[in-house]
Amino acid sequence: MSYRPAVAGILQDRDGKILICERSDFAGAWQFPQGGVEPGETRRQALQREMMEELSLPPSAYEVIAQKGPYRYLLPAERTKRGFRGQAHRYFLLRLRAPRSKIDIHCARPEFRRTRWIRPEQFRIEWLPPMKRRAYRAVLRNFFDVKLAPKK
Repeated sequence: MSYRPAVAGILQDRDGKILICERSDFAGAWQFPQGGVEPGETRRQALQREMMEELSLPPSAYEVIAQKGPYRYLLPAERTKRGFRGQAHRYFLLRLRAPRSKIDIHCARPEFRRTRWIRPEQFRIEWLPPMKRRAYRAVLRNFFDVKLAPKK
């Protein structure tokens, strides 16, 4: 099975809240900023690029606290992403250094329609497509010791 190498950033503020972003192409679908690792990039470089592209945050606006992974998921049977059948994300926990007001999702190619700050235990599994749920359960358990309730 071939998995596309990818990164995701969990941005956390000083109060312990994490940033989630609603996708611009799927109303009600919330996730962390994420993206694929381009050829020749390190995972750290990919993270920095994604945070700049999606949130307009330069590396000086946050610090890396921890990283874990990879967390894998398969795409639906009829889909591939750049020739890959799934994605393998390395998740980075990031502490926001800059004011929240520095986050700007209105970039050249916006991927998100809005953002929210929540406590990790407030994340709802139904905000995700089924293919990502197992990975997000593991991420929230491993980073925050939060057990996401199954969808009802």
